[in-house]
Amino acid sequence: MRVFLSLNLFVLAAGLFAGCSQNPTDEFQGYIEGEYVYVASPLGGALTNLAVARGDSVKTGQPLFELERQSESAALAQAEKNLTQSQSQLDDLTKGKRPTEIESLAAQLERAQANLKLSAAQFARREQLGGADVVSKEELDQARAQNDANQAQVNQLAADLATAKLGGRDDAIRAAQAAVESQRAALDKAKWAFDQKQQFAPADAAVHDTLYRQGEFVAAGNPVVVLLPPANLKVRFFVPQEKLAQVKIGGMISVKCDGAAHAFVATVNYIATQAEYTPPVIFSRESRANLVFMIEAKFSPADAAELRPGQPVDVELK
Repeated sequence: MRVFLSLNLFVLAAGLFAGCSQNPTDEFQGYIEGEYVYVASPLGGALTNLAVARGDSVKTGQPLFELERQSESAALAQAEKNLTQSQSQLDDLTKGKRPTEIESLAAQLERAQANLKLSAAQFARREQLGGADVVSKEELDQARAQNDANQAQVNQLAADLATAKLGGRDDAIRAAQAAVESQRAALDKAKWAFDQKQQFAPADAAVHDTLYRQGEFVAAGNPVVVLLPPANLKVRFFVPQEKLAQVKIGGMISVKCDGAAHAFVATVNYIATQAEYTPPVIFSRESRANLVFMIEAKFSPADAAELRPGQPVDVELK
């Protein structure tokens, strides 16, 4: 009986040894991990349109969802009108007076110049006659005063016409320009708020989940759609510290999963800088054998489409 039991133990040990010896020494266990993209609006509102469903595939720029935006639409329209009004006021200041007003001033100036020409001639004749004692000194003074008044009126109308062509004062124009810039900034802000109520896919991805139903109120910043782009799929596996030197950033690995017709190739893009389950004692040779380091590698988009997060896999260093 004792011989029979010893024989059975020997056969069992031999079988376990043979089974273990079949596993490659460079093959490690791991799993598929996904980094999800949570799409949200920075503004809150009722969900009026959910354009995707769980399991859909979306392309870059495809609409995902839309929140009610009546108030943002009204604010945008008001901002556009305010900008138009400010721009009109600035244009009015820079253009000067209307053409008909300038024409009226020009006509008044021509009439004043004609009166000045006539008064200048009359004053010259009276001045000549005054020297011959034909015109009294009082009449000469009146002619001189009338000529001076006509000259002053010509100067005034010429200045008014030049001012009318110039437009508003520099400080008034600068204030109007500042008002236009302020209204343009307000319009940009209103347009941003209006646009944020509708969100689009940032990249080609699979819709992992939708977190709200149409008609529900979504608080500001709460994600509505969860996406998983193929580029965000990776394999995570653990390598003993004695094998760590064989793993390099940019190195290739072979990934096998149950039911797959072929192995997948991934590229190592991350190596942990700290060991998992590090004991708080000085490493002995026995404790170092228990240390493992987490490794991450990414797939090509074609391979990523065939994998799902959570899948257990076997990884082999190439």
